[in-house]
Amino acid sequence: MKEIRTDRAPAAIGPYSQAIDAGDRIFTSGIIPVIPATGEINGSDAPTQARQAFENLKALLEDAGTDISKVIKTTVFIKDMNDFAKINEVYAEFFTKPYPARSCVEVARLPKDVLIEIEAIAEK
Repeated sequence: MKEIRTDRAPAAIGPYSQAIDAGDRIFTSGIIPVIPATGEINGSDAPTQARQAFENLKALLEDAGTDISKVIKTTVFIKDMNDFAKINEVYAEFFTKPYPARSCVEVARLPKDVLIEIEAIAEK
C-alpha cells in the first residue's frame, strides 16, 4: 500500500491520504471542488462545482499512474438531489461507456459547505 499525493488536486484537510495505491487499484478519498492552486471553492452552482471536482479527480488519477477512463466505481455525495440531472450532465463529460458503477446520495453537509464530493476506485 502506497500513499498518493499531488499538488494538482486539493490537499487532504485531515488525517487521511488523497489516494492510496493498493497494487492493481487506486482508491481516492472524497474530492471536493477546490481550486488546488488557491484553496478556494470554484463556483457557487452545482455544475461548476462538479466540473472542478471531476477535474481534480482526473488530475489525482493521472498523478497516481492511471486515468479517469479506468474508473470502475464512483460514489457521489451531493447537497441537493434536485441538482442530480445537472451533475449527471457534467459526469457524462468525464466518463464514457461502459460507465463506472456509481452510488449517488444526498447528504446534509459536506466539507467547506460545497455542493458535491466524489470518490473513486480505478484500475491501474
